[in-house]
Amino acid sequence: MKIAVLGAGKMGLSFSKSFLKYELIQPEDLHLIIRNEEKRPEISGEFPASRISTPDQVTEPDADIIIIAVKPQDFLEAVKNFRFRLKENQMILSIMAGIKIDKIQKALHHPLVVRAMPNSPTLLGMGITGYTAAEGIAFSQLMNIERLLNSTGRSVYLENEDLLDGVTALSGSGPAYFYYIVDAMIRAGVEMGIQENLSRLFVKQTMLGAYHLINNSEKNLEELISDVASKGGTTEAALKTFQENGLKDILQQGILNAEKRARELNG
Repeated sequence: MKIAVLGAGKMGLSFSKSFLKYELIQPEDLHLIIRNEEKRPEISGEFPASRISTPDQVTEPDADIIIIAVKPQDFLEAVKNFRFRLKENQMILSIMAGIKIDKIQKALHHPLVVRAMPNSPTLLGMGITGYTAAEGIAFSQLMNIERLLNSTGRSVYLENEDLLDGVTALSGSGPAYFYYIVDAMIRAGVEMGIQENLSRLFVKQTMLGAYHLINNSEKNLEELISDVASKGGTTEAALKTFQENGLKDILQQGILNAEKRARELNG
């Protein structure tokens, strides 16, 4: 299999590293198409055996799958710089937020499009990606795509493309929500007099332990909360404050606003 990646940013490079790590492709079969020539030395150092080009240098990408990893706002401008036409059997895998399959098909004049929404833990091979596909794509082609996506963590196929905007808001943007909460907890620890490095350690290990309890316990979330929040205790005091200030509603509304923005990106 040969792969070209248009847009060698964090996500594009993350995918590329996973493909090579699990030997799904050979380094010489990876073609990175970069927009910023200044990044070439750095990227060449990370991918010494792979081909690196700028869009104006590409006349005919020799690839079975072309991954579009540019920012959604830059997609139409990037297409204008294409100096090539896609071959009939080449697959397009888009990992852009918000841009729907039909818009990609029209812009590229090409029917074979798979749309996916990964998240940043793909950098560690622990991401999750929702994906869907245009009609007319063979099962074997879709399995090749799924194999690539699974190298970055887990993948879930969705019949309804509209759900991908929700996936974008929930898991695509989701890591930032956790970082935001972790930062607030660390700052609270510092305010209580705990050294920042220790506060960070306590919070990070607490989040890690809580994740494993969610993942391994047969109890639901309400039961897990109840296990920690004894009546009249410290946890109850914190949860009461969260409830009085509508923290859960604020978080939910933020995620819904992220979904709205994902829909807007399609233009």
